[in-house]
Amino acid sequence: MKYDVVVVGAGPVGSTAARYAALNGAKVLLLEEHAFIGSPVSCTGLLSTRAVAECELKPSDEFVFNSVRGAFVYAPDGQCLPIDGKQTKAYVVSRKNFDRTLAVMAVEEGVELSLRTRAVGLEKPNMETEKEGKQNSTVKLRVLKNGKPETIHTSAVIGADGVKSRIASYAGLKKPSRVLPGIQIEAPYASDDSDFVELFPGSVAPGFFAWTVPVNEKISRIALALEPGLAWKNGQENCSPLSYLEKFLRSNSHVKARYSGGMLDFVVGGIPIGPQEKTMSDGILLVGDAAGQTKPTSGGGIYTGAFAAKIAGKVAAQAALEGDTSAKRLSEYDQLWRRGLGRELEIGMKIHDYIGKLEDRQFNDLIGSLNTPSILDTITEYGDMDHPSILLRKLMFSGNSLRLMKAFGTFLKTLF
Repeated sequence: MKYDVVVVGAGPVGSTAARYAALNGAKVLLLEEHAFIGSPVSCTGLLSTRAVAECELKPSDEFVFNSVRGAFVYAPDGQCLPIDGKQTKAYVVSRKNFDRTLAVMAVEEGVELSLRTRAVGLEKPNMETEKEGKQNSTVKLRVLKNGKPETIHTSAVIGADGVKSRIASYAGLKKPSRVLPGIQIEAPYASDDSDFVELFPGSVAPGFFAWTVPVNEKISRIALALEPGLAWKNGQENCSPLSYLEKFLRSNSHVKARYSGGMLDFVVGGIPIGPQEKTMSDGILLVGDAAGQTKPTSGGGIYTGAFAAKIAGKVAAQAALEGDTSAKRLSEYDQLWRRGLGRELEIGMKIHDYIGKLEDRQFNDLIGSLNTPSILDTITEYGDMDHPSILLRKLMFSGNSLRLMKAFGTFLKTLF
C-alpha cells in the first residue's frame, strides 16, 4: 500500500486537496473515518458565492437549498441594521450533498477513497539522517480500516481532519490555540425574509454572535458560538453553548416570536481561529480547520480551506514526485497560502477581538452609527464575507470617516 500522497479527512477541504494532488500527477489515497461522506454534519452550511466558486462548483439543486443576498443585524436593544447586497451573496446548502459532490470530483480524477478508515498513528521520516538524494523517506501511517489495523506507506500526508486533528498531534505540530464552541439546531422558524440571514451580536453569545440562516420560509438553522473565557465573565451560571442557545430562544423577543419550538436537527462543534506558526513538517501538511485557516469574523472555513487545499495538493504532489518531502521543500505550501490568506486572517482576528470586547450598550451605539443611507450604500457596494478588510478600508476613507471614527474609536487606524 504505497502512495505519493495520502489525505486524511474527506470533507470539502480534504477532497479538494486530494483532487489537486491527483491533477498534479500523484497517486492519491483519501481517507474518511466515517461510513458516509458528509456525515455527521458540523457546519451551518452557509457558503459565500466565492467559496462555492473556489471549490470549482456551480450552484446546483443537488446541494443548494436557498440563496441569500443580505443580513439583518440586530442590536441588543432590538434596532435592526438591514444590509442588502442586492444580489446573491451566499448559498444555504446541504453539507452532505455538497461534501459528496466534491468527493466524487476527486474520485473522478483518480483518487482512491477509503471509508471507515481512521488514522491512529504515524511514523515520520527523519530527514536529517537521510543521505543526499534519498530525502523522500516514507511516512508510515497506521490506520484502522473497518476495525482492522493496517499500515499505509506514503511520501506525504495532508491532514484535513478538522479542529481536533490527529495528524497534527502525531506529527508534533500544534493545534489551533483558540477554539470557539458552537451549537446549532434546525427548527421551524418563520423568517421575515428568507433572502436574509439574521445576526445577533452581544451578550447573547459573548465574543462572537448568534445567527439564523433560512433553509426556506418555514425552516431555519439557529445557532451561536462564543469565546469560553468571555462567557464565564458574563455572569451566567451555566456557560455552555447549549445554555446560551436555550436562553436566546426563550428571551430574545424577535426570535421567540418566530420560533415554533422543537428541532429537526442538532449539531455541536468547534470553530478554530488563528492559524498555527507552522502548518507543515517533514512529510506532513495541515490544511483547513486543522491548520486554523477559518475566518475569525464569521467562522466560515470553506473558502479559505479550499484555497489552501489547492496549494497543499499541488505542493505535496510535486514534492513527492521530485523525491523531496522535507519540511524545507514543503514550506512552499506554508509561504503560498499565507501570501494569499495571511493578511486577511490577521485583520479578521483583530476585528474578532475588538468586537468581542464590546458591551451591549456599545453594540447599540455602533449599529446605530452605521444605520445611515450613505454607510449602508457603501456596505452594499463593498461588503464581502471573505474579505472584510475591503469594506473597512472603504469606510475608513469615505465621507463618513468622522462618524465611523467616533463609533470605532481608534480601532480602524490599527488595521492598516
